[in-house]
Amino acid sequence: MIDLGLARIGRLLRHTPQTWTALHVAGTNGKGSICAYLSALLHATGGRSARFTSPHLVDRWDCIAVDEKPVSEALFRDAEAAVSRRDREHRIGATPFELLTATAFEIFVRSKVQYGVVEVGMGGRLDATNALDHKAVAVISKIGLDHQGFLGNTLEEIALHKAGVMRPGVPCVVDNTNQPSVLKAIEAHARDVGTEIVYPSAAALDALAGRGFEPHQVQNIACAEAAFRLTCPEEDASLSHILPVIDRVQWPGRLQHVDISSITGRQERVLLDGAHNVQSAEVLAGYVRKHLRSKDRGVTWVLAASDGKDLDGILGLLLDPHDHVAAVRFGPVDGMPWVQPADPSSILALASKKGVSESQQYSGTSLEAALRWAASAAKSDPLVIAGSLYLVSDVLRLLRSAT
Repeated sequence: MIDLGLARIGRLLRHTPQTWTALHVAGTNGKGSICAYLSALLHATGGRSARFTSPHLVDRWDCIAVDEKPVSEALFRDAEAAVSRRDREHRIGATPFELLTATAFEIFVRSKVQYGVVEVGMGGRLDATNALDHKAVAVISKIGLDHQGFLGNTLEEIALHKAGVMRPGVPCVVDNTNQPSVLKAIEAHARDVGTEIVYPSAAALDALAGRGFEPHQVQNIACAEAAFRLTCPEEDASLSHILPVIDRVQWPGRLQHVDISSITGRQERVLLDGAHNVQSAEVLAGYVRKHLRSKDRGVTWVLAASDGKDLDGILGLLLDPHDHVAAVRFGPVDGMPWVQPADPSSILALASKKGVSESQQYSGTSLEAALRWAASAAKSDPLVIAGSLYLVSDVLRLLRSAT
């Protein structure tokens, strides 16, 4: 159930004092990576820090990390029980995401962290995470069309929801590659709120581009660097100091190379990416063209998607006629029963529309069987698993079980 608003979360947090300083990250794409970079940079200062991102990947509690380590199941369940008890006693009727957010904040307090990096769940203005008391900085990453039923049908409408994380006097770092109309809407809102927009420095962008990062990684790292500099002005934020920290960041499901030999016997690693909207599919397609595709090498895809996504736009970017495609459903999402997978037949119908022959397609209910088919179809050619972070979760869980 998705029901945006701050009244319930406000009541839920009355007994959870926010003793930590928040770094609040909104956007459509890249916000999870920015959170990972920020969290790593804060941890490197030696201070105690925490991170809350969504959705979880393997276990429900891995969306909350303290000092760069996922919290224990015991701590998570104890804090969750306390929050749920509060919800029942005060008859608040909080949504699952509001309960999860309050659980994260409860853990932050119990862990006595100095900084908390918090990723917006959906939008910004009415998102449960916007019930933050002490923001040092806000960040708005790349904005694209997603969740239109809740946030609006244009990029400008969506941008205003995201810009709702702004607070008077709290600087807001913004990805400067957003469309001009988006930047104009964000800048106008900043003037109304009474806050300063900060764009990544040209020097940082140029230096990062020269280090071999992908274009979207350059923007995400530069946004994180700017937010870190604003939050911790006394710390060394030079690229020579922060790049060793950035290089050690591993963010699962984002251009992640994994070994599926324990399931399929395939020796070559495969690419795992949660690209789930047109903008993130564009980034993935660019990476595949640059690093994997060639004239004599097709790509084999294992795809799943959430119901309601722009599959036509996503597949139009990813697929070539000589590719192979396996379509699957991801399994039930723990704590998010409203999330439903798209029908594999709809994915394959669009693959046919893009010129992929039916003899190069596979549909099934078993992810393991789909991976085996894909490994056989690909042979030694590139294999990519993509289309949903929930599919990423299923793959990582399957790999954990297999090993």
